[in-house]
Amino acid sequence: MIKNDLYLRALKGETVERPPVWMMRQAGRYLPEFIALRNKYDFFTRCQTPELAAEITMQPIRRFPLDAAILFSDILVIPQAMGIDFKMKEGIGPWLDEPIRTPEAVEKIQVPEVNDKLNYVFEAITLTLEQLNHEIPLIGFAGSPWTILCYCVEGKGSKSFDMAKSFCFQHPSAAHLLLQKITDTTIAYLKRKVEKGVSAVQIFDSWGGMLSPADYSVFSWQYIQQIVEALRPITEVIVFAKGCWYALEEMSHSKASALGVDWTVTPEIARKLTGNKITLQGNFDPARLHSSPKIIRNMVDDMIRRFGKDRYIANLGHGILPNIPLENAEAFIKAVVEWKA
Repeated sequence: MIKNDLYLRALKGETVERPPVWMMRQAGRYLPEFIALRNKYDFFTRCQTPELAAEITMQPIRRFPLDAAILFSDILVIPQAMGIDFKMKEGIGPWLDEPIRTPEAVEKIQVPEVNDKLNYVFEAITLTLEQLNHEIPLIGFAGSPWTILCYCVEGKGSKSFDMAKSFCFQHPSAAHLLLQKITDTTIAYLKRKVEKGVSAVQIFDSWGGMLSPADYSVFSWQYIQQIVEALRPITEVIVFAKGCWYALEEMSHSKASALGVDWTVTPEIARKLTGNKITLQGNFDPARLHSSPKIIRNMVDDMIRRFGKDRYIANLGHGILPNIPLENAEAFIKAVVEWKA
């Protein structure tokens, strides 16, 4: 049994004494101990070495009274397992020497055996759970098929992912084939994570907001739904689609346990769109962690009161920024932990 199950109870919609709290990218670049490892090992070495991934996962847990841990990894380990050779370039980010831009290239992509190609992730889960010692839940995650397609076609990060969108509109059959292959791989990957002991999984649709509402349903949401429906019988599933407030109503009718929301939608609108019937997670603007600790505490209190303490998980509206002072991150977390109605 997990000693602090507040996060899991909130996902189930149970009445809680206060909302649980964790932060997207909490195991990362704002921590000096993370920076020390980053200076010693390259990015994918950190992801692919179970001992390092477990250590990075635990770093924020040792510092802060968080209610959940999230396994340190990256969404691009899935396309790597599919034979798409992503690298992480200094100063650029994700990089693919040969982007996937033709139907012929899509045909060649294989759905891998995840136990072989991604075993290092599953080993990291085992090591992390040993260190967590049943104190708090561990979250596993994956990128949405659409978000992964964006990187595969663009070959790097982008402000608009025009090439990815154009590929979908010019070669819809190939795009849907690629999306299905990513979806099938993701389902197998997340199922194995659950088998290894994670308590919940989150799907990150970081670039869903690049699509119009109509195109979002066609090229993103239907594939996320497949993942949710495949995983929901065995675990809690959270969907975070950045910039997709317009899809909240449709998403609320799915089998997802919770929906993440970014800072571009108010708590009131998010609750109205979802009929107040599903747990919501978010939506503190990460840049607001540059405010003073006092202002952060006041804003967190306001955020909780507006969302309501039940069916709510306090979090950021996206990943924590790398230059956030530690005392400000701590102020955010403690404001939730010490919150009283």
